[in-house]
Amino acid sequence: MVEQVTLSRAPTTEADADAIADWLRERVGAEVVVRDRFLARVADDDLAEDLAARRVLDPDDRETGNTMLGTVRYEERAIERPERAGGVIYDGRALQETLYERLPADERGLDHLHVPLVDRVVGTWGDHDGRWHKRVTVLGQPSLVSVPGLYEAPAKPEQYYEEQQRHALLSGDAPPREVLEEQVDGEFLVADDPRTTEALKGYVLQAYHYLATGEAFCDDERCRLANPHRQPGVVRAQLRDPEFCPAHAERYRP
Repeated sequence: MVEQVTLSRAPTTEADADAIADWLRERVGAEVVVRDRFLARVADDDLAEDLAARRVLDPDDRETGNTMLGTVRYEERAIERPERAGGVIYDGRALQETLYERLPADERGLDHLHVPLVDRVVGTWGDHDGRWHKRVTVLGQPSLVSVPGLYEAPAKPEQYYEEQQRHALLSGDAPPREVLEEQVDGEFLVADDPRTTEALKGYVLQAYHYLATGEAFCDDERCRLANPHRQPGVVRAQLRDPEFCPAHAERYRP
């Protein structure tokens, strides 16, 4: 039984951990507390090198890690000044293990769920297609919720990629993100989207639900516990009524 949920802030992002915690308290039977940024709290002499060892180097290569001095120095700077980090994908499962090892010994049990909102992009390896896939969440203990993953992991509408390709053919380079966002019809979340906090509420609840019930995701695409692979599905599940399918509404309706 999950008795406490500790949510960690990601202060360089649009995510409001306190608002998410308020929403969660109305729906679960556990105590919900908010703490400061997870990586800053647990940083030790080895964390930067451990992060460097969990970097994805090639989207089509299962092997990870680059612990050369320059990479480790980058990770040290990113721990201290996370607003300067970006452009890196981390092995989500390996990162989860690294952070689990840094949880206080008396907070590692399944009765105390940790949910760090992270400002890093995480991915998992797909054995079915032999490549890395960006993720919004990596469920377990701790459950990682990637804020940039919310924007980057679910695929955008097809028109987005068509417009991106058309622009590249005409100009020889990638169009600015703002141009694509203005020209493409359809609903999708973008970096620093003001809807970020609202959308992440469902993903944090998924972390709780997984530990509390063993059920990973809901098959009903209208439910906040769904795990859509495309941005329009994220908008529908997290930002549209109803909040939950009938079965999960019975459990989580405030």
